[in-house]
Amino acid sequence: MNPTCGDVIWLDQSFTICETSASADLRLFHTDSNGDVMGHFSTINNELPDDETLGFAMNAGMYHDDYSPVGLYVEDGTVKSPLASGGGFGNFGLTPNGVFCISDTLNVIETNDFRESTPSCDYATQSGPMLVIDGALHPRLLPNGTSRYIRNGVGTSADGMRAVFAISNERVNFHDFATLFRDHLELPNALYFDGKVSRMYDSERGRSDFGFSVGAIVGTVIDK
Repeated sequence: MNPTCGDVIWLDQSFTICETSASADLRLFHTDSNGDVMGHFSTINNELPDDETLGFAMNAGMYHDDYSPVGLYVEDGTVKSPLASGGGFGNFGLTPNGVFCISDTLNVIETNDFRESTPSCDYATQSGPMLVIDGALHPRLLPNGTSRYIRNGVGTSADGMRAVFAISNERVNFHDFATLFRDHLELPNALYFDGKVSRMYDSERGRSDFGFSVGAIVGTVIDK
């Protein structure tokens, strides 16, 4: 089943949100069968079997110049990049950062908690900063922040049964984006994926944002 996607207005700004359940076929994609970075929704669709296609997708985390993940990346149960503390990688270094873990449940987990609990993830991507941490906004997100970009991220429900992905349709600051997850979507934990390069794919509504290649991509796989 394709996630339910729609547009919402929050703080007089437009966002597109897509909600999916833990029962969906949700995966992360990075490289193709030849080891080349896929980078585009169309490339993923070309790699999928003829009877499958992406339902919904968006870029899912920051990356180095060679498109390799900045931090933990797990694909089909295999750790392809290790957990990182933060370092000096831009917004990723605005700690605390976190991990989006896909297994029988869907969870956004703060990095230190992830390190201590070592949950098993079929797929996982680390990014940052955390937007919402156990119901509280990241302490360094300023209400009147002047940095404004198209931004995207994910939040998860307390029971791990739902994940809601969001992308802004106009330039927004971190604080307003974080309050979308906490106050409008009422999700206790949310993680920032990226900004400026953010884009979305929605087969049901015919949306496929185009641009330069990106690193990891998260998406649902559905039958054609």
